[in-house]
Amino acid sequence: MTHWQSTLIAWASFAILVACGQAKTADQAPSAEPEAFAAVDTQRISTASAGEEWLTYGGTYDEQRHSSLTNVNTDTVSDLGVAWTYDLATNRGVESTPIVVDGVMYVTSAWSLVYALDAKTGEELWVYDPDVDRAVGVKACCDVVNRGVAVYDGKVYVGIIDGRLEALDAETGEVVWSKVTVDQSKPYTITGAPRVVNGKVLIGNGGAELGVRGYISAYDANTGDKVWRFYTVPNPEKQPDGEVSDAAFEDIGNVTWGDDGAWVTDGGGGTVWDSIVYDEVNDQIIFGVGNGSPWNRDFRDPSGGDNLFLSSIVAVDAETGTYKWHFQTTPGDNWDYTATQTIILADLPLGEDGASRRIAMQAPKNGFFYVLDAETGEFLSGDAFVPQNWTTGLDENGRPIEIADARYGEVPYQQTPGPLGAHNWHPMAFNPELNLAYIPAQEIPQAYASDPRFESDAIAWNTGADFSAGVPPIAPPEVAKFLRSSLKGRLIAWDPIAGEPRWTVEHDNAWNGGVLSTAGGLVFQGKLNGEFAAYDAATGDKLWSHDLKSGGASGPGTFMIDGEQYVTITTGWGSAFGLSAGFAYDETVPSTVGKVVTFKLGGEGEIADPDFPMMDKTPKADSFGDETMIAEGAVHYARNCTVCHGPLAVSSGVLPDLRWSAITGNETAWKGVVIDGNLAVNGMVSFADYLTPEQSESIRAYVLAQAHAAATAEAGEN
Repeated sequence: MTHWQSTLIAWASFAILVACGQAKTADQAPSAEPEAFAAVDTQRISTASAGEEWLTYGGTYDEQRHSSLTNVNTDTVSDLGVAWTYDLATNRGVESTPIVVDGVMYVTSAWSLVYALDAKTGEELWVYDPDVDRAVGVKACCDVVNRGVAVYDGKVYVGIIDGRLEALDAETGEVVWSKVTVDQSKPYTITGAPRVVNGKVLIGNGGAELGVRGYISAYDANTGDKVWRFYTVPNPEKQPDGEVSDAAFEDIGNVTWGDDGAWVTDGGGGTVWDSIVYDEVNDQIIFGVGNGSPWNRDFRDPSGGDNLFLSSIVAVDAETGTYKWHFQTTPGDNWDYTATQTIILADLPLGEDGASRRIAMQAPKNGFFYVLDAETGEFLSGDAFVPQNWTTGLDENGRPIEIADARYGEVPYQQTPGPLGAHNWHPMAFNPELNLAYIPAQEIPQAYASDPRFESDAIAWNTGADFSAGVPPIAPPEVAKFLRSSLKGRLIAWDPIAGEPRWTVEHDNAWNGGVLSTAGGLVFQGKLNGEFAAYDAATGDKLWSHDLKSGGASGPGTFMIDGEQYVTITTGWGSAFGLSAGFAYDETVPSTVGKVVTFKLGGEGEIADPDFPMMDKTPKADSFGDETMIAEGAVHYARNCTVCHGPLAVSSGVLPDLRWSAITGNETAWKGVVIDGNLAVNGMVSFADYLTPEQSESIRAYVLAQAHAAATAEAGEN
């Protein structure tokens, strides 16, 4: 393998109402019939077993995504068929796990739209559009996705991509209250699902690589008033914020940051963009913290500190938000190794003499599976669940033993995992009967090199890593196929007691879907290629599959109505991989409108075929520009366009493939979009603050060169 091939592998992986009646209080026994519409409270969630209903994002507060339902089982699953489908009216990323309460399904799609559907028939009850300014899309690192809602006390809670947290009347969809949870002048977003505990709505945010300061907040579920906030990164002056995180930074956090570096001006990162879990036993909230900004610690903090609480699992008191403990999975994060992935709580025989011990487990981006004591955060074990080459393992305290090359410099180091991680947002599941965690794992390498041109921008990717280093200006067309062959995915049944896999299913590609476990002895997972499959939970044997006719990345769910068990999943392309790794998508699964697809035993429905028109894959103008201009365009494309339109100018179809866009054929039209912002209403804002007209034109020259190279190769093959 040549140097440019190994670098290209890595570069291409970069990126992409108040209730009708009085709800029950926590100390009242749950009644068989709720006394109000969607009368969900903490007690109702805590006594549920992800059985007839799916009341919260991970199924239960422990977020095991394990259902007690058994109608669909290893013997009957072969009879599973489509019950109904519902179009979500978007071809952008769909990541939502449906919530099912009292026969109503609540689900979200791109741009934070919320849908209420009859869970038995799929009939639309109401739709809420938060009317997001599409220009906000430039702040979304990984597509304008949303992972779902929370339902509590007759209200549906949703985080809006522009930073709002809103409460909707669960029966009508009307707005009860709306609160802005971020500084909207900064590139914050919200893509994660809220959780509600004891009358408080918990929500985080995203935007770390664009230069923001992360935190998690609790809001009063009835009024929307802020109750507490815990910052994950100190403020630039290392002074109190007047928030509950102050004491933690004074005691242990501030000393892990230097006094100089880019974090002082760009926020430092550490966003809490996904995993938030309520530990009832210890009455605490456990949440995962994201990556640093810039990624490259040499720029973020030249002093070389651990930078708490980046890439950490943190526990705080559920009522007050005060700090209890933390465990940092990746000290001094240098690679976008977030610890925001699924956190699952369980009871395992890991105490003295095999006694039961309450533990928290996570398989974050960095490739190690961690088992911690849930009460104290004590490190119990950590083992690599995928191949990795940035450490020689973990020490006795769980700290990575890094190799020198991983702290990259001018020479690119091809590292695995890359920034898309050994496991990303796709939900993991756990079967408490078999004591197995099911991980949607992957291998996507990345060549990291320090960026000598780095300057922190207010709204731009602040990585401090050069992803154009070693990449030829015009890559041979066969490179895309070569890159595609380097990507791997698998479903791993991981034994957290033994610290090893029980079984593994290999997939044809990376970025496969979240997982559902059931007491029927099944594990469900969707795949990038559109296959939705059920595996034997004990052996990994595939027992059933169905073509979704679109990507199946979301976490599936299951529920029961009138004695029938349903299995449901949302489908659609998009998210980080869909934007930043277009070459990895097979054209046999075309970009299409996202759907809710729901199955039942004996279902005879059908999933409609995609009806998007075929793309005219011809260059829209002659090539122009000399080698210097095209090479410059390649650099500017890598820094400004790759994470949305794909490496090598190859798109998956979620956003336009610029090689075939009519806009590339006209200098004035191109400038109108890139510099003047003529398509801002569609989310393509002006890049005038980051590119000169001459630099913009060099990108057009590069894109056209790539178009002609691809067209020539296609003609040669035919």
